[in-house]
Amino acid sequence: MRSAAVVVNSTRVGGLAAFRRACRSAAAASGWQLEFAETTVDDRGVGLARGAVAAGASLIIAAGGDGTVRACAHALADTPVPLAILPLGTANLAEVVAATPRLIKRRAGWPAYAAAGAARLAGRRTRFTITLDAGEPMTWQARSVVVGNVGLLPGGFRLLPAALLDDGQLDVGILAPAGPADWLRVGARVLSGRTHDDQRLARFRARRIEIRAGQRLPREVDGEVVTPGRRLTVTLRPLALAVCVP
Repeated sequence: MRSAAVVVNSTRVGGLAAFRRACRSAAAASGWQLEFAETTVDDRGVGLARGAVAAGASLIIAAGGDGTVRACAHALADTPVPLAILPLGTANLAEVVAATPRLIKRRAGWPAYAAAGAARLAGRRTRFTITLDAGEPMTWQARSVVVGNVGLLPGGFRLLPAALLDDGQLDVGILAPAGPADWLRVGARVLSGRTHDDQRLARFRARRIEIRAGQRLPREVDGEVVTPGRRLTVTLRPLALAVCVP
């Protein structure tokens, strides 16, 4: 019987014993034996996933939010062991993540971010210098810069409509509304699926993106707020990870 390991963020599970039984039952029906490892503050999944692979697991299942998935992906990059994802998270974005109380986030899910974000619509823009691949630096007065290879927001809306997981490109969105009225226009464009760009929302594609800000800002990586800073560089590693899909 093949061996797989479930790296689970137990804070996302409302009944861990029942969750384990359901997973084991589904796995056994397909010829898999499961082991479970629970994330901690000290190990969000990187060490757990690597340890499971060293113990013989031929599949790692990340059960949690974006942080758990990212940690397992980091551990499995450039290895032959595939990653499967059991999503148990909510949703996140930048400064809004830090402003959303943990209890509200856990109970309300992604609508909690809308409440936290609404209070920040009138905030000031920051000067960004953005370099795409080997191109000339671009300067923007913007509220936020988003980099991703998927563009789907909760509710089925696409901020980065051209983004694809496997096209070998990263997509960049520069959000630069000057106030609440501009935010409404940006929101209407995203909700309607329109793809034209202007000074409020511009989108680009590249394999390497270097972002410099005029001041220290919150930085968010796949659902986790990291140390504030003035720089962020995002690069692509093609074919570094095998992912199981339905």
